[in-house]
Amino acid sequence: MNINTEEFRLNLKYYRELKGWSQSQLAVQADSSNGQIGNIESGKAFPSFELIFRLAAALDIHPADLFLRNASVSKEKLNHAISTIIQEKIPKLIEEELASI
Repeated sequence: MNINTEEFRLNLKYYRELKGWSQSQLAVQADSSNGQIGNIESGKAFPSFELIFRLAAALDIHPADLFLRNASVSKEKLNHAISTIIQEKIPKLIEEELASI
């Protein structure tokens, strides 16, 4: 099992458990089978591209989060931090530059 498969299966289980769902419940929500979810989480199988999107939709997460936990959250936090810094720093920098003219 490669590192990506391992990360994927651990993230799938993490987000499933975060919802408080059994493998059967996730299977129903993602239009899959209980056996397929079990095989994915145990590392015996890897989902199709289409199933990855159905799993993410069922879990209400971005598909990237299945490969890198909180990938979409990290991006949102980064964008928020950049916006905050820009909003706070730019006026001060402009004020300093204007004062030196």
